[in-house]
Order: sequence, then structure tokens, then C-alpha cells
Amino acid sequence: VNFFLTPYDVIQLKNNLNISSQEFLDKYTFLPIDENQNHPVIMLRLNQDEVKSCPLVGPEGCTVYEDRPWSCRMFPLGVASPKEINGSSEEDFYFIIEEPVCKGYFEPNTWTVGEWIRDQKVEEYDEMGKLFKEISLHDYFQKGKKLDFPKLEMFYTVCYNIDKFREFVFESTFLKRFDVADGVVEKIKTDDKELLKFGFQWLKYCLFGEKTMKVKVKEGDA
Repeated sequence: VNFFLTPYDVIQLKNNLNISSQEFLDKYTFLPIDENQNHPVIMLRLNQDEVKSCPLVGPEGCTVYEDRPWSCRMFPLGVASPKEINGSSEEDFYFIIEEPVCKGYFEPNTWTVGEWIRDQKVEEYDEMGKLFKEISLHDYFQKGKKLDFPKLEMFYTVCYNIDKFREFVFESTFLKRFDVADGVVEKIKTDDKELLKFGFQWLKYCLFGEKTMKVKVKEGDA
């Protein structure tokens, strides 16, 4: 089973477990290497037992249920993005994943896609997923361009190691070089979700050259 984690999954899980993003990445994930990948992706490191069980499931069930990943919330509903497959502009479409181990198939209730998404509280995950797709499916990649190592490292840091990205913003000269509103600075000091949103804007600037950040004007330049 390939269990990919989104940037927002990582934030929710590491906060649920009350550990740093670095500790979560080290203990629960691995980075698959594929020369066809445009950018880093991470996968959940499953237990090395016969059934490749989830390390976040205990004797009583899921230990992080309230903050379970997007994939777990959606199951058995799958979603495909034509743009991911062939660069199409068509909208995402949904399908059912039939697994005999899922007891839900034996329940009498029926659900619409919208009802299931609302019941499983997927909306916030979809909101953050949409912002991530603006980076991961950017036209830069569709044109066949590749990121060099420093940019790959920045992509990985912003998307998956949010605590390290916060250090980059607040413990370097970043805020002296870029004009960031005071209200935004206050939010990203402690709010991981807001910091991730800010990070996506930063990636558009530093990876793709979009004008999403404002450079401070030095007195001499003025």
C-alpha cells in the first residue's frame, strides 16, 4: 500500500502526537526516490509486519482519529485529477474503492459525495490540498522544467518540515528582506496552518518567480 501524506496531514498528525515535524518525519515517514518526480513527496512508513499495518493504529483502533489523514477520511471514496494524469483542465472526479475488509459496504445507509465529505470533515483538508496543488501541479512542471537541489530542499522544508520553515522565517534575515504585514507575522508565529499558507506563497516566489512576495526597499535604493 502506498500511503502518501499531504503537507496539511503532516501538520495535523505531528500536532496530535505533540512532536516536532522533524521527529514526525524521522519516525513515521520515508521519502521515495523516483527520477520522474518533479518534487519531493513523502509516504507513511508502515509497520514491517505481515499485513503492513499502520503505525498509528493501536489495539482500540486509530490513535489519531480526530486528525487522521485526508486519505483515511475519504476512504472508500477516491478522487482523481485529470491534470495530474495528462495536464487536462477537466474537473476532479470521484469513484468508489471496493475493499472487502471495509465493513461499511454492509451498512444500509447510502451517501452522496457531498454528504460523505461533510460528515468526514474533509473540507479543510481539501482547502489546503487545493493550495498545495497550485504548487505541485504548477505550469513550471507541466513545461518539463526541473528544480535544482536548493529549490527541492526548500520545497521539502516548506511542505513537510513546518517547524524548520518557521525557524527559517524568524531566525534568519527573512523578515528584514521581505515586507510582511505585522498581522501576518503574528499569525505565522504560532499557527501552523497560516504558516503553511504563507509558505505556499513563498514557494511561488522562490521556485517560480511569481510576484507573491514584496522585497523591502533599502534606504540607499530609495
